[in-house]
Amino acid sequence: MAQAACAGAQKADGLRVRLLRAQQAHPADLLAAQGYLFAMPENLAAIAGLMKDFFDRCYYPVLGQIEARPYALLVCAGSDGSNAVRQAERIATGWRLRKVAESRIVCTHAQTPEAILAPKTIAAADLRACAEIGEALGQGLVMGLF
Repeated sequence: MAQAACAGAQKADGLRVRLLRAQQAHPADLLAAQGYLFAMPENLAAIAGLMKDFFDRCYYPVLGQIEARPYALLVCAGSDGSNAVRQAERIATGWRLRKVAESRIVCTHAQTPEAILAPKTIAAADLRACAEIGEALGQGLVMGLF
């Protein structure tokens, strides 16, 4: 999902796009970026651990310094994902970010322990939707819409 969104954003000429794992991202990365596309798994109806750690580490160091920057959100969930979206949107609201696309939940329908623990295959239609969100964010930044 994140790779598809990144590929979509890279279609915007002249835009520097970086794809970082949550544990690699730091407040300086947020401060250096013009916009954000947060992609995360949901676990137990919440933002999954490493992404939650990212928000915990970065929230206060950038508070008051990134207002009005655009963001979009992708959540991979086994059955629902709405609570993880709610949590992430709440964090973005605290940062005063500007939501520029509807949050996308990709549902894998993983309901058994085996399916939950197995690597996921994301449907082509969902990957296209992620790429379109990335491209829209990238083009909007290049065109000065955000």
